[in-house]
Amino acid sequence: MACVLIFSRLSPFSHRLRGTSICLLSLFLSFLCYCALFPGGAVMQKSGDPTPSCLRADGAKRRLQKSPSCLFPPDARKSSAADEAPHPQADPRRENTPSPAMSHLKFGNKKLPNAIIVGVKKGGTRAVLEFIRIHPDVRAAGTETHFFDRNYDRGLEWYRGLMPRTLESQITMEKTPSYFVTKETPHRISAMSQETKLIVVVRDPVTRAISDYTQTLSKTPDLPSFQDLAFRNQSLGAVDVSWNAIRIGLYALHLENWLRYFPLAQIHFVSGERLITDPAGELARVQDFLGLKRIVTDKHFYFNRTKGFPCLKKPESSGSPRCLGKSKGRTHVQIDRDAIEQLRDFYRPYNVKFYQMVGHDFKWE
Repeated sequence: MACVLIFSRLSPFSHRLRGTSICLLSLFLSFLCYCALFPGGAVMQKSGDPTPSCLRADGAKRRLQKSPSCLFPPDARKSSAADEAPHPQADPRRENTPSPAMSHLKFGNKKLPNAIIVGVKKGGTRAVLEFIRIHPDVRAAGTETHFFDRNYDRGLEWYRGLMPRTLESQITMEKTPSYFVTKETPHRISAMSQETKLIVVVRDPVTRAISDYTQTLSKTPDLPSFQDLAFRNQSLGAVDVSWNAIRIGLYALHLENWLRYFPLAQIHFVSGERLITDPAGELARVQDFLGLKRIVTDKHFYFNRTKGFPCLKKPESSGSPRCLGKSKGRTHVQIDRDAIEQLRDFYRPYNVKFYQMVGHDFKWE
């Protein structure tokens, strides 16, 4: 429109101009109109240079680099040689490839556990957890959550937040050995998921009680003697089942509570004794129970004679073997032989009933 107005203004004088002058004037006016309609930045971009106009001039870059139209950051400018190099054709296979920054993202999701080691205290639960988490398809919470016995009022989302991130193909696990003897726990876990797999690590209840007492004594030196706590009247053989160290070993009674909510096939029992003498064998059965390929094998273990307990051989990425903490494998307090025999007599009927319930004789004699 501007060009038309200019020509209309000059037309009365055009007869005074020579043909050549008229031609030059027309070209000049056409150039002015073209520049007005197509700014220089657009011309530069049409020439094949993909760099936005906000990066072409220093003044414009400073003024426009925060504009939404400036798609490239200032440091994305290429050298002149790179600008002149032809751009290769885009590879459609790379369109969905994440940028390098994606490698820093955390993969997987936090899920409620598929399997829980529910007991028992001083049975070998920490060993089972440390051994099974070698498996690449197992991820486990490192600390005891005590959700179903102490923190249930915090809700399942709080519990989920304590879990590690896992991929869809991985199993999420946690272990809290006090669950097995807490009355409310079976119902609460069942309410979360009736498909949860349960692992119970059991041990000779007399040895387990002495180990429990030894641990407590290390923290409370002025604790009464083992016999004073274990018996209401030792001369009569009256055992005090109110003492937690004794009560935990009544496995048959605790299992009855669990079987109200879970079928026996959904509970796997690990022998605490065989876990020491044959850790690979016990872990093979745990892997089968969890539906995992047998990856944790003999090659992962060696027996530490000082601790009297198996340890994990050092992985290639580590400079030292992985043994359980100082509290594992500590020397037990010496207990009077008569007291031990009295406790064995006390536990015998409970043990027999437990063997019948699970279909396996653990030979605790």
